[in-house]
Amino acid sequence: MKKFFQYINDNVLVKSANLNTANVSIKIISGILITKFIAMFIGPEGMTLIGNLRNFISTLQSLSIAGLYNGFVKFIGKSKNQIKELTKTLSTVFYFGFFITMVVSFLCFYNAKFINDFIFPNFNYAYIIETFALVLPFYALNMFIFSIMNGYSKYRILLVINITSQVLGLLVTLLLIKQEKIDGALVAVVITPALNLLISVVGIAFRKNLMTYIQISAIDFSILKKLSSNMIMALVSSIALPIVFIIIRNYLVSEIGIKEAGYWTAVTRVSDYYLMFINSLMALYILPRFAEISSRQEFRREIFSFYKTVMPILAVILLLVYLSRSFLVTVLFTEEFRPIENLFGYQVLGDFIRVLSMVIAYQFLAKKMFTHFIILEIFLFVIMYISSVYLIDEFGLEGAVMGHCLSYLMHFLIILFVFGSSLFGVLNDDGLEEY
Repeated sequence: MKKFFQYINDNVLVKSANLNTANVSIKIISGILITKFIAMFIGPEGMTLIGNLRNFISTLQSLSIAGLYNGFVKFIGKSKNQIKELTKTLSTVFYFGFFITMVVSFLCFYNAKFINDFIFPNFNYAYIIETFALVLPFYALNMFIFSIMNGYSKYRILLVINITSQVLGLLVTLLLIKQEKIDGALVAVVITPALNLLISVVGIAFRKNLMTYIQISAIDFSILKKLSSNMIMALVSSIALPIVFIIIRNYLVSEIGIKEAGYWTAVTRVSDYYLMFINSLMALYILPRFAEISSRQEFRREIFSFYKTVMPILAVILLLVYLSRSFLVTVLFTEEFRPIENLFGYQVLGDFIRVLSMVIAYQFLAKKMFTHFIILEIFLFVIMYISSVYLIDEFGLEGAVMGHCLSYLMHFLIILFVFGSSLFGVLNDDGLEEY
């Protein structure tokens, strides 16, 4: 595992780990404060509605940028010194992203009532959906600007923008929750991207000349073709899971109650906090490292080194989360949320298994194993829905977290089957079989 720490020290920390750590830390602190305010001023019912809105917004935001920007950052990094290629890349992504965003916004605005009935059953918050539709283009533009700065490795500017945006968004959200309760919380969720854009526009001033490179005549569809595999994989993973969460949450509301659905949403929020760091670590190290690997021996060594070094630490952290669940409920929520203590066991176990499978699954992305990735992701989301519904019927609210645990266990077992020969098979004499 020496390569792991060497890579972190020589590359990640120098370039982006400080940015990432600071950003994630601010997000967690902000999330904790917002969660506390929701618990105090709105309660479990509000947690349910906000959970559905967040999942819906996540889905529409992913659609609006069409999964473009991860690949876009790499293209910017490669072509930033080649004016012709840079012009093609910026122009194609900007205009294609603009077109997709406007289509999504239009459909969202004029189908607000239908969407409201899906994410807010028995409530009328269509105006929130309409507001979000108007704000969505600002989010897409903000992501475009962020990607440019990321491609130019402007990590310090990104750090300042991220921290400023998080703090401003936090203050606005807390004020709206305190003053307007559930309506304020819902409005805060949808307007934050517009606030972020105001700050990002100031940040992009460092490369204002880039705007001259955005020309409709420079659109090159071959750029989209090169980005297509990343686009589809990003869309599948970022759209399907939030939709499944909304469906499961709605099922809990209809079969058990809106308050119980709020309890499930609350425990998943706790889960999101510690998984942010794990996901960041994987994006910073695992994905680029796997892209460099050319033999099964290296792949096997990296996987088992990660398991031996990082997973025991994660296991201890998750055990502490479970043992301190009563304290966490007191700090993060209110006494009304005390029933979620019974949900932590299967949730943290499922999260541990999820990380085990995610580490190996990053090989799909690193090696562009498009078909395998799509099939496995769809399987995961289908089995998560089916298992959750079945177990909710059998065990009530606890069945939702049991379904989470079971679905990731099955996901992990299938991944082991797919990569079985690489992880457990016999290597040739020099161990340098191409992967």
